[in-house]
Amino acid sequence: MSVSWWVWAALMLAIAAMLAIDLFLHRDNHVIGFREGALWSGVWIAAGLLFGVILWAWQGGDVAGTYYAGYLIEKALSIDNVFVFALIFTHFAVPAAVQHKVLFWGVIGALAFRLAFIFLGAELLETFFWTAYLLGAFLIYTGYTMAFRHGEQTPPDRNPVVRLVRRVIPTDANYHGDAFFARVGGRRVATLLFVVLIAVEATDLIFAVDSVAAILAITTSTFIVWTANAFAILGLRSLYFCLAGLLRRFVHLHYGLAVLLAFAGVKLILSETPVGKLPIPVTLGVIVVTITVSIAWSMHTTRTTHDADAPAAPSTTDAPAP
Repeated sequence: MSVSWWVWAALMLAIAAMLAIDLFLHRDNHVIGFREGALWSGVWIAAGLLFGVILWAWQGGDVAGTYYAGYLIEKALSIDNVFVFALIFTHFAVPAAVQHKVLFWGVIGALAFRLAFIFLGAELLETFFWTAYLLGAFLIYTGYTMAFRHGEQTPPDRNPVVRLVRRVIPTDANYHGDAFFARVGGRRVATLLFVVLIAVEATDLIFAVDSVAAILAITTSTFIVWTANAFAILGLRSLYFCLAGLLRRFVHLHYGLAVLLAFAGVKLILSETPVGKLPIPVTLGVIVVTITVSIAWSMHTTRTTHDADAPAAPSTTDAPAP
């Protein structure tokens, strides 16, 4: 799919405008609750779906179907991001009022990492056919680790990048409002909020590799891969505040995500064999069924526990529950 430079430019401006709107609306450091998070999640999801309609009218159903398949798999994988964000925020006891600022810059980093990996990965797949086998094997292995080692996350403060930052940059062990840097004892130091941001960006880097490799199994069109990633990631911050309190119920979702990653790996390998690429309707069907089954299974499994633990009155806290 060939796209003119002005289309790329218009897309980048639109993404920048949406990020600016998101930043402007949350500049006052207020605590974002479930209702607001759900409302903005709906807005971002609607924007992603609407872009698919635009593609349908502009490039036809095949291109739009490819975009929707990529968008769905990226949206599903972004839920795993939310799990890790909740872990990081809980581990560092991040105040609820400043979590949205960390997530905003986390979204910026996620977009930047994905943009770099998209062009690199697409170029490698186009130039060296055997790259499909390597990426396919990587996705299958990632699916395996997600299914059977999902609870073995490294504590955020033991992340090598976080430890390196603490060694290189003078760091204070306290929060200073929403500031990433502050003056303590006459010298400028990084605050604990900056350490949290680095932990979030480090996980973004890891997730970027997985997600870009997964969508490259569907298409190598950099425009489709980028737009699917961008529209899925734009709503990541709102998705966190929408789902943070429900994460404990998604106990089997990682199995569904593992199946999707393994499926993407097999699909990528098959694309370089006589079998060729699987039809988009088949891909869409596998994604939708897998996500639906894993969420329904999770909700059914945790229904009794959730009902037993439910408070008698609605809770007024918006703190995340990992």
